[in-house]
Amino acid sequence: MLIESISGVRGIVGESLKPTNIVEYAAALGTYLDSKGTVVIGRDSRPSGEAIVRIFSATLQWMGINVINLGIVPTPTVQLITEKRRVDAGIAITASHNPFPWNGIKYIDRSGLFMSAEQVQYLLNLKKEGNFLFKQSGEFGTYTEVSSALEEHIDNVLSIPYIHPEEIKKKHYRVVVDAVNGGASVALPVLLKKLGCEVIELYCKPDGYFPHIPEPLPENLTDLMSAVVLHHADVGMAVDPDGDRLAIVDEEGHYLSEEYTLVMAVKTVLSKTSVKNPLVVTNLSTTLAVDRIVEMYGGKIIRTPVGEINVSSRMKKENAIIGGEGNGGVILPASHLGRDSLVGAALILQLLTDEKIPLSEIFIHLPQYRMCKKKVDISTADPDKLLEKLKEKFSNKNINTEDGLKIIEKNRWVHIRKSNTEPILRIYAEAPILEEAESLADAMIGEIKREINTMDKNP
Repeated sequence: MLIESISGVRGIVGESLKPTNIVEYAAALGTYLDSKGTVVIGRDSRPSGEAIVRIFSATLQWMGINVINLGIVPTPTVQLITEKRRVDAGIAITASHNPFPWNGIKYIDRSGLFMSAEQVQYLLNLKKEGNFLFKQSGEFGTYTEVSSALEEHIDNVLSIPYIHPEEIKKKHYRVVVDAVNGGASVALPVLLKKLGCEVIELYCKPDGYFPHIPEPLPENLTDLMSAVVLHHADVGMAVDPDGDRLAIVDEEGHYLSEEYTLVMAVKTVLSKTSVKNPLVVTNLSTTLAVDRIVEMYGGKIIRTPVGEINVSSRMKKENAIIGGEGNGGVILPASHLGRDSLVGAALILQLLTDEKIPLSEIFIHLPQYRMCKKKVDISTADPDKLLEKLKEKFSNKNINTEDGLKIIEKNRWVHIRKSNTEPILRIYAEAPILEEAESLADAMIGEIKREINTMDKNP
């Protein structure tokens, strides 16, 4: 199945994602750019990536577009270079956390932000129409390979005003890195070494052969947790294949929820900023612990629909100091407006340095919430109609309907969203203890099933 969404395009290489598809997606971008300008392209380490880059680049050249190939880099590197070099667009060839043999395409606007839903839909319409104009020989765009992108990215992170490299270097932290042999396999260890860390590289060979399911969730990071304990490390860090999400393991080998990557990053920045009433932006499904940290520092929080582009565009509009998503995605405008595991890693080390206590103790002193994520099969039921029924049923509650339905109570919430690819509703719930969150989610699943039965009886 070829998935086209706000996040771009993903498919199984050789089945739903074929060379002809790549030509069409590239030609659509060339048409969008009116057959002129420059595009930066980078990829994660998947074996299919090199061939996809070649096809995509050649197609753009054939349309008169100049191409700068960054090679294997994290997706945030592509975003950063697109913004800093002021080119016309960026392309990241990646399927993010999807396993082998998936691959995909992410479109980046000249601002360095991912293209909006409207921009992506326009590109997909251009692809569908297929009215592509290719250049004659002699009018092709140029092709350049650049090897300095990772160095530029790392230098950018080291220059962030909230990061004090010399202070961090004095600590000589020992860090275990699981880069899942993905796009950040070189970048993250190099950054950490420049911050004076001793780095134990667990899976940092960028060959794209993932040693485990690549999403950085606890069930997939048992090797990292064990390695942290074995090597008496101060912290373990795991990233997904394109290096925009960061998960943390403390010195005792305990996985700290991806939600808390953002919580700790926000604490670091707000503790160091001189900005009064600092603004933080995150999505509707991110932990309440962020709210509590923001309150602690006298700031304000804005929540958006789920999706990096929704968070980053609102951050840009509101001039937010930091933001991100609870999947380990930290967005820091002082670096660039994209989720970035390198930025997150540096901020975590700075927090360790500032607090002068082990990571496990830092975590204990943070606001504590527990989240559960479930889904319910709705079969042939209309998800939009179902959500409208639920909104009506809970209209007397404190609700948010920007992205599905979120019912908000003191220190707890439940959020229902439809899937764009499956006949399911996703249910996220959070409360101070996991049992409460589970109860909230299960109760909502019961409500959903009752509504489906009612709809079936009264079509």
